[in-house]
Amino acid sequence: MDNLKYIKEENVTYLEPLKKNSLDLFLCYCGLEQCHPGYSYGPAVRAEYLIHYILDGEGTYHVNNHIYHLKKNEGFLILPGDITYYEADKEKPWKYIWIAVNGVKADHYLNYANLHEKNLIFSFEDAERLTSYVFQMLELNNYNYANELQLQGLTYQFLSCLAESNHQSTLHYKTKGSEIYLEESIQYIHSNYSNPIKVADIAEFVGINRSYLTNIFKEKLNTSPQEYLLDFRLNIACDLLRKTNLSITNVAKGVGYNDPFAFSKIFRKHKGMSPSQYRNEQQKNLVD
Repeated sequence: MDNLKYIKEENVTYLEPLKKNSLDLFLCYCGLEQCHPGYSYGPAVRAEYLIHYILDGEGTYHVNNHIYHLKKNEGFLILPGDITYYEADKEKPWKYIWIAVNGVKADHYLNYANLHEKNLIFSFEDAERLTSYVFQMLELNNYNYANELQLQGLTYQFLSCLAESNHQSTLHYKTKGSEIYLEESIQYIHSNYSNPIKVADIAEFVGINRSYLTNIFKEKLNTSPQEYLLDFRLNIACDLLRKTNLSITNVAKGVGYNDPFAFSKIFRKHKGMSPSQYRNEQQKNLVD
């Protein structure tokens, strides 16, 4: 057991191989946790690549002045050196598995799954499959060479799942029609609204030109990609103004605006009042 750290408590199970081989890819630690309402971790900096995958509930992931609202069947990547903070929802706290990896080619394998500094969020529908790999890892809590090899293999299988899902999504672009382009565009917006993305970025991500993307949105949703992105950002901003005490500057950054004055101008134009006035109105309604 000197080569393994294993913890099993009521709401969390954790495994950490203490012997780290110098390999292309190796497991640093993994675990499963049902978080308590409002449970948070950070701000903290990691030395390894850490993936969380949500089995149930909701929460938020804060990184590089961006806030991601995540739920069941979604996950997030923490990169080495990034200052991050994440928090379980107070009403529907998330339950998640996690796996941390490192190695000479760790970033290379994560890129296969389209996980990198420009895309820290992912979705994966087959929760049972991903969970099974982590459960098998947690069962290997007695150190021997056979278990060491099994842990190595399960680590590759876990990442292989995510890479396979990304590959299938790429194939869909080539074989499916406008419904797929629309679905993937919306998913991209929902995952990246807190970044300063533009319509050109969305079109580039799904692999079509901007004009065709606009036609799809007009045909299917009777709106433009720009309008959809704006409405989504403003809805999130309203939610943050109602439910948090974040400054207007941080709310603006949380929905993709580095300039709080530009954000306030757009907010007033579409909501008929400033962000501060909106927050005060909402608080007044709660009191009434």
